[in-house]
Amino acid sequence: EPPRPPRHKHRATGGRRNIHQKKRKFEMGRPAVLCKIGAKRVRAVRCRGGNMKYRGLRIDAGNFAWGSENCTKKVRILDVVYNSTSNEFVRTKTLTKNSIVQIDAQPYLQWYMKKFGVDLRKKGKKGAKDAKDGKEAKDAKEEPEEKKSRHVIFKLKAREAKQKLDPAVEEQFQSGRLLASIASRPGQSGRCDGYVLEGEELTFYKKKLEKKKKA
Repeated sequence: EPPRPPRHKHRATGGRRNIHQKKRKFEMGRPAVLCKIGAKRVRAVRCRGGNMKYRGLRIDAGNFAWGSENCTKKVRILDVVYNSTSNEFVRTKTLTKNSIVQIDAQPYLQWYMKKFGVDLRKKGKKGAKDAKDGKEAKDAKEEPEEKKSRHVIFKLKAREAKQKLDPAVEEQFQSGRLLASIASRPGQSGRCDGYVLEGEELTFYKKKLEKKKKA
C-alpha cells in the first residue's frame, strides 16, 4: 500500500496544519490480512488501475529454495517459530514476509538421496548404525533396495566426494524439519514462498530461538 499522507499530522513545531485537500483514493490503505497456516484460502482484490492483488488468508504450502544446493521444492509449512515484528505473530501462527517457519524436509531428503545416494537422516549416526546393524539387515530383506548400475553407483560416489554440507543444516534433517524464511508477501501475492536458512543467517536465528526458550 502507498504511504499515508502527513496531512492529518501536526507540524514539526507542534502547530496544526491547514488542510487544503481532501483524501484521495490513491492514498487509501486496506486492513492487514494476517495470513494463517491452514488449507489454502486466497481472495482476489481489484486494485487501482484494474490490477489484482491476491489476499492469502490461509496457506499451508509454498516453494522453498535450498540455495546452496540449487534445489527448490514445494513443501508444507509446519509451524511459525519466530517473527521480528511481534511474538504475537508466533503465538497466532501468522505468516508474513520474513517470518521464520519450520518446513517439511522430506522433499529435500528424497532429492538428496536421488542425487548423492545418501540418506541424510542416517548420516552422522554411525555409532547408532553399528548397534542397529542386525535390525537393518532384517529391514533390508523386507525392503528391497533399488538396483543401480555400476556406472550410476560410481557417479553418485564422485558427487558425494565433492559434496560439503553445512553441519547445522544436516543436523536439522534428523528431525525432519528445516528452518526457513518467507520471502514473498502472502497478503499481496497469495503465495508463501521463501528459502531454507543457512550459514550466518541460520546461526543468527538459532541464537534468537535459544534466547526465547530461556526467557
